[in-house]
Amino acid sequence: MVYNNNGERIKQDDLKYNLHSWSAQGKLDPVVVTKAEGIYFWDAWGKRYFDMSSQLVNVNIGHGNKKVIEAIKKQAEKIPYMAPPFAIDVKAEAAKKILEVAPDSMGKVFFACGGAEANENAIKIARMFTGRHKIFSRYRSYHGATYGAANLTGEPRRFPSEPGIPGFIKFFDPYLYRAPFEFKDEEEASKYYVGQLREQIEYEGPQNVAAIFLETVTGSNGVIIPPKGYLKGVRELCDEFNILLVCDEVMTGWGRTGKWFAFENWDIEPDIITFAKGVTCGYIPLGGVIVSKKIAEYFNDNVLWCGLTYNGHPMGCAAAIATIDVYKEENLIENANKMGVVLGQELEKLKSKHPCVGDVRYIGLFSAVELVKDKETKEPLVPYGRDSEKIMPKVLKMLITEGFWTYYHENMIIVAPPLIIKEEEIKEAMQIMDKVLDFVDNNIVK
Repeated sequence: MVYNNNGERIKQDDLKYNLHSWSAQGKLDPVVVTKAEGIYFWDAWGKRYFDMSSQLVNVNIGHGNKKVIEAIKKQAEKIPYMAPPFAIDVKAEAAKKILEVAPDSMGKVFFACGGAEANENAIKIARMFTGRHKIFSRYRSYHGATYGAANLTGEPRRFPSEPGIPGFIKFFDPYLYRAPFEFKDEEEASKYYVGQLREQIEYEGPQNVAAIFLETVTGSNGVIIPPKGYLKGVRELCDEFNILLVCDEVMTGWGRTGKWFAFENWDIEPDIITFAKGVTCGYIPLGGVIVSKKIAEYFNDNVLWCGLTYNGHPMGCAAAIATIDVYKEENLIENANKMGVVLGQELEKLKSKHPCVGDVRYIGLFSAVELVKDKETKEPLVPYGRDSEKIMPKVLKMLITEGFWTYYHENMIIVAPPLIIKEEEIKEAMQIMDKVLDFVDNNIVK
């Protein structure tokens, strides 16, 4: 085969030797990336893309941060790897720094390699601590693709892992845009959904329920933001029935919503926090489970039946230390709040202008654009779990062709840029979104 240039050679070798996730391999046409810096990356032909999803909502500090890169280099020269039983400085310091920004009620950290592994181990910890086996999670949730995390997941990506592990129970999100009826306010909606959850817990037997897992803000399934009073109501249910509340902060943690962790926006504290993504921003894989002091004390006398070869990986921990410093030194959480206002204003403009935009939802620099065929009926642009005409891939391809990189799920387009983004960059990028939505209005929705 004759290659036109190095980029084409890379693409052909990639397709020949690699399996890509969530894809039919024969239909792939991957972008060949050769450079990344700040909020941008470039392909092999010199085209620049706005990284408006922070890759997979994880490159919060942007691409190419020198402080984090240098920390990884130094650790690689010192101790690139040491097995989990050993105590090493970076593992201790990383856990300490994480606990310093977590609630005071948190006690210890168990490190993993990423979000799915974090949730896997949180499931095991909850079952060991409570002696119960049932785990509640929501239908519009994604918690990872490993077997346990996939069973925890509610949306269609769980189907290949079924029939699954016994004991996983699903319940509905407080998804107000698609609620079965109108509520007078958010508090009334919260009362309804918490009441439904209470009834389900009673049917399953509270004495059997170990934990309720929540993406604090439902992530890839549409940035569904909990209404006022909802998280407080779930927390109260957990306290009443001695059920653990686990907040999956893999996507929403580390400043994404304008707080260190998203649950801080609603003044509640979970018993367990799972994290990954923004703790190292993808520079090195790392995730983990933060447990309350009460849970940590339990394992002083009881065996923690969790183990990973790369638990507390030194280079991952070094990256985490440097990344947390970057958040503080560059005031990125404050910037997420400030730029979140700008992004929200741009999204509201799109909603007002475009017939295809049914709803926009945003908190900090975490947002989604929900596309519909009809604003009045709220009929989604594609049916849930089915897109036989491949409409959403076409919309995404138009965005990418114009230099706006992101991803979609169902009828939602995610917009979650790096926390370093500036006002003028948001406005320039959203002009691309505006242009593409014009096409959707005129050629798809009509």
